[in-house]
This record gives sequence, C-alpha cells and structure tokens, in this order.
Amino acid sequence: MRHIEETTSMKRIIRAVVMALLLAPGMLWANDFYAGYDAYAAGDYETAYEIWLPMAEKGDAYAQTLLGSMYQYGEGVVQDYVEAARWYRLAAEQGVTNSQSNLGFMYHQGQGVAQDYAEAARWYRLAAEQGDADAQYALGVMYSHGQGVPQDYAEAVRWYRLAAEQGYADAQNNLGVMYSHGQGVAQEYAEAARWFRLAAEQGYAGAQYNLGRMYGLGDGVIQDFSTAYMWFNIAARNGDSDAVNNRDLIAEALPPEAIAAAQSRARICIKSGYQDCD
Repeated sequence: MRHIEETTSMKRIIRAVVMALLLAPGMLWANDFYAGYDAYAAGDYETAYEIWLPMAEKGDAYAQTLLGSMYQYGEGVVQDYVEAARWYRLAAEQGVTNSQSNLGFMYHQGQGVAQDYAEAARWYRLAAEQGDADAQYALGVMYSHGQGVPQDYAEAVRWYRLAAEQGYADAQNNLGVMYSHGQGVAQEYAEAARWFRLAAEQGYAGAQYNLGRMYGLGDGVIQDFSTAYMWFNIAARNGDSDAVNNRDLIAEALPPEAIAAAQSRARICIKSGYQDCD
C-alpha cells in the first residue's frame, strides 16, 4: 500500500477566492477580481497579473494569494519561488487559509525559503484548524512521517480523516493505508477498502491500485481476481506503472474470457466516471 502526496494548484486557489466573493458579495474589488479571472481563464496571464497586482499592493489578501500562485507556477511572470513565498506570507498573516497552506508547502519543500518542517507544520496547522482540506492532508503527512512534529499515527489519522470527509482523494487514500496497516487505528481491512473505493471513484490512480490489491488478496473484500484485474487495469490506464505489473500477474490466473470481461468492465467503469464499476 502506498501513500500518495500531492501539491496544491492554482485551480484550487481560484475556487477558494471565488467562494470568498460569494460569501462577501459587497466587496468593492469584486469586479476587478472577475476581470482578472476572465483574463486568467482565457490564458491571458499577463493581463490577470496587471489587474491583480495593484489590488495586492494595496493589501488585498486574496489578490496577494493569487500573485503568490502565479509566481509559484510561472503564470504571467517568470517563476520565482521567493516572490511566491513573499506574497503568500503577506496574505497568510491576514489569515487567508490558502496562503497559510501554500506557505506551509513552500517551507515543506524548501521553495523560496529554507526548508523548515517545523515552520511548515505551523502554517499548515493554522490553515487546517480553519478547515482547509489541503492543509489537513499535509499535516497528516507530516505526522505520519514525523516531519516538524513528533511522529504520531493517531494524529495523522485524525487530520487525514478531516480532509477525507471533505472528499479529498489523497487523504481518503492515505486513510485507507492507515487502516490497512493498523497505524493510528485498529487494523480494519473493510474500512481500508471503503476509503480506497471513495478515492478510486474520483479517478485517483493510487487508490485504484490499492483497491485492486485488496481484491487480489481478499483483504476487506471477497477475493476476486477479475475485479482486481479491472482495478489494476484502470490504474494502469491512469498512469500507475506498478499496476501494470500486478495486472499482468493477475492475468496469469484468469482464463482469456475472464480477462476480456474484466477489460470490458474497466471500459464501462472509466466511461461512467468511475461510478459503474461493479
């Protein structure tokens, strides 16, 4: 079973800012934000930057968050982690959860700042305590590995669960791993399989691989090589190289007609957006 770790994305940041606007429709700069958003969505990052920069310089925390992301990913500007961290910090100090989480990520990876796990955990925690699923997941990873905090599997499980219950696929997968290994919780394969399935149904290749493994071993589910083959095949199509090897090993135990049926099920599952996979 493998933990999967993921970075944040501009798409999530934009979505969070839009939600902030919806919750506070009277904000004076809303029209400016949407003008910048329209430019950004059209791929005109330079115009978006020109619109958001004056807002950020006047202290607008959401515009500061957006500029931080543009510098982090090199959109409309030359990629510059130091500038990204600077803008994230300005917004994070105003309590913007996305910037707190992203600044934590910068410290975690040593991007634009000296790598400092304790500082990463501090910023993650500030965002996680406000319900930010990215930060909850990241804090779970830090507790799982003992980075910047004492290793504590029970705390890792607690933070993974909070993010998983918000539908965060990475956290659902990692919570499944914790149940599978009995780390921080009583070992419970059926619960592991349940969380793997929730992430797998979101198209998450790592969880699809893990679910295939559960069916291959009969852990928490009725052993079923055909279903194991199906999930390994799906994970392989989604880029999981280990799934290719496991799929081919399972194939040796299946007759040709069962392989054909499992391949058909995989195609139906993928076409349905992972909702018709039984």
